[in-house]
Amino acid sequence: MFNFVQVERMVAKMKAEYIKIKPKTVLNVSSIVTIHYYEFGPSFVFQGERHDFWEMVYVDKGRVQIRRDEETIVLEQGQVVFHKPNEFHSIQALGSAPNIFVISFSCHSEAMRYFQRYQTQLDKTLKGYLTAIIREAERTYVIPKNDTELKKLVCKEDAPLGGEQLIKTYLEQLLLFLLRTITQTGKTGLNPQKDPEKNPLVQAILDYLGERVEETVRIEDICEEFGYSRSYLSRVFQAETGDTLAARATAMKVARAKQLIRETNMNFAQISARLSFENPQYFSRVFKRLTGMTPTEFKNRAHV
Repeated sequence: MFNFVQVERMVAKMKAEYIKIKPKTVLNVSSIVTIHYYEFGPSFVFQGERHDFWEMVYVDKGRVQIRRDEETIVLEQGQVVFHKPNEFHSIQALGSAPNIFVISFSCHSEAMRYFQRYQTQLDKTLKGYLTAIIREAERTYVIPKNDTELKKLVCKEDAPLGGEQLIKTYLEQLLLFLLRTITQTGKTGLNPQKDPEKNPLVQAILDYLGERVEETVRIEDICEEFGYSRSYLSRVFQAETGDTLAARATAMKVARAKQLIRETNMNFAQISARLSFENPQYFSRVFKRLTGMTPTEFKNRAHV
């Protein structure tokens, strides 16, 4: 039997054996300034600016030409570039209608020196961090589409708990994995989002839908093509992508509609017919439901 004094001594000894270690912080993003996902037309030109914070530009589609101070570079699809504080930079479309992700932020950590004039092809395992940032930003902030003059992020009244912190941590993780690559001390990390390509069946379905985006594809057609039941395919697809088959097929049609609006002179009735929508009015309703804009509003903003 232990007496009270012995118990106290044992507890004190156990406490003394624990040592608290403060994690070393390599990069600390102190503030987020702006977040954008632009979908511009082939004639887009931004004359340029300079500011006292960092900016990261990622080309999700197309090609752009970037001027930074006295240097001109071309950024291809899948490439990312960083602009250091007070570096003049401008951007314009280059023979395409580009989709561009831009995030500007403050970070005074010494390690940021590695990102000065840094340009690279972003590993697909890291693109998930950009996807995560965009999703959280859409839930957290009011972000007007294609607004190049946005100077301040405004929080939504119904913003989910922790959205701003998640954006900060996703960005810091992306920077850290890129920093590992730059310093050759490790490899890039894992994608925080599920990657449909990890499931061959889901990827095959996505390819099937993509190849037939201008057709009317029924779920029964997909089941017949791949030889699985509707319930099984629906369950697997939604578990991997977070979307239903119908929702993803519609989203792909709207994405294609955006491309046609930006890159062709087709009117909305022609686009509606080409993508096998029931009629132009239904096409317009679906387009606005998924993008928050009518086709006309999107066209006006895309051709800035």
